[in-house]
Amino acid sequence: MRFFYFYSMNIEEIYKLYSQHFLVDTDTRKIRKNTIFFALKGVNFNGNRFAEEALAKGALFSVVDEEQYKTKPNILLVDNVLKTLQELANFHRKQLNIPIISLTGSNGKTTTKELIDVVLKEKFVTNATKGNLNNHIGVPLTLLSMTPKTEIGIVEMGANHHKEIAFLSNIAEPDFGYITNFGKAHLEGFGSEQGVIEAKSELYDYLIKNNKKIFVNQNDPIQVEKTKDANIIFLDKNLSFINANPTVRIKFNDMNISTSLIGQYNYTNIACAITIGNYFGVSDVKIKKAIESYVSENNRSQVLKKGSNEIILDAYNANPTSMRAALESFHHTSTHNKKIVILGDMFELGDVSEKEHQAIVDLSNDLSFDKIFLIGEHFYKTDVLKKNLKFPNFENFKDYLAQYNLNNCNILIKGSRGMALERTLDFIV
Repeated sequence: MRFFYFYSMNIEEIYKLYSQHFLVDTDTRKIRKNTIFFALKGVNFNGNRFAEEALAKGALFSVVDEEQYKTKPNILLVDNVLKTLQELANFHRKQLNIPIISLTGSNGKTTTKELIDVVLKEKFVTNATKGNLNNHIGVPLTLLSMTPKTEIGIVEMGANHHKEIAFLSNIAEPDFGYITNFGKAHLEGFGSEQGVIEAKSELYDYLIKNNKKIFVNQNDPIQVEKTKDANIIFLDKNLSFINANPTVRIKFNDMNISTSLIGQYNYTNIACAITIGNYFGVSDVKIKKAIESYVSENNRSQVLKKGSNEIILDAYNANPTSMRAALESFHHTSTHNKKIVILGDMFELGDVSEKEHQAIVDLSNDLSFDKIFLIGEHFYKTDVLKKNLKFPNFENFKDYLAQYNLNNCNILIKGSRGMALERTLDFIV
């Protein structure tokens, strides 16, 4: 086999190649024609090994950081593939003469991002984070998905440790920012609720330092305090909450907007999207159309019907804050049917896991649901009322549920992503 030994390419040279088609891929199973394949590495894989395969599938170039895999002229050698991807994304961002909106938060950031996107799409060509690709790889990929046709970029940022949001902010260089809330999420990585506030506020730090604009929920005292010296835009005051039974209805100027989103906790997510739409000049009529047409997917606050049962499926993620909000919202939903709650473990809570799981059980008991099913090793350690049941894993729960008669019930299903509680639907007739 012949090897090619060349100097490591710099960002400007790679950018010239990227700007031919503005395509980047990191997975050879999803290679697009004329893309540049970045051979990322992880604990259990080495993307360098797939450099030639990417070319065979239609990539114009592959980027590697191990010299032995530079076997063709269009395999580009760099010092570090991940760092190069991040630097390329930032270099591209600097070439884009468009506003970038970044958002983070403990809960609701993906829904809020999608709402902002559908509203702004009524007037602009937008590019937004796909799904929850919001980390040190996802943010660069989001930026690199933007082309000269893009008029506004929307970048979601996630983190489970300090300094991650700061790092992502320096890559995306946002002009606008919004933090949905500060809740009990990733406590294992952040150390405490105060740690969550400090970590998420790294987005504020960037925006304030660079004199950028921040959208602020004036009803959140932490947001107000953290942005008191910032260039802020409060959420629209011409908005008011009507009800959530179970889907959210709001009043916006002289119009009522009926959404498909469940729970009063989604009101501020909707309010943010409307405020940003207003700021960028989207008409009220088009904002209403966009919000009403938005349907949540991917196990996130979905309202489903199966047989005689009405189901709220919220199995995308869970932490103590979002779990509490979902339970309280479900409690206030009017129905003549029995209310059944199916809860799965909450992850990444560290030393407070036992305390937080018991607190959710106690809240569920206080809200007097007809039946509560608790699934997972964390909930299995809690003290429950005799009428409620707990299972150490999904397999045990599945076997029981297959024999249990659920008819004419309103059912809330919520748990962390790792619990995959959407599987429950297969056992509800």
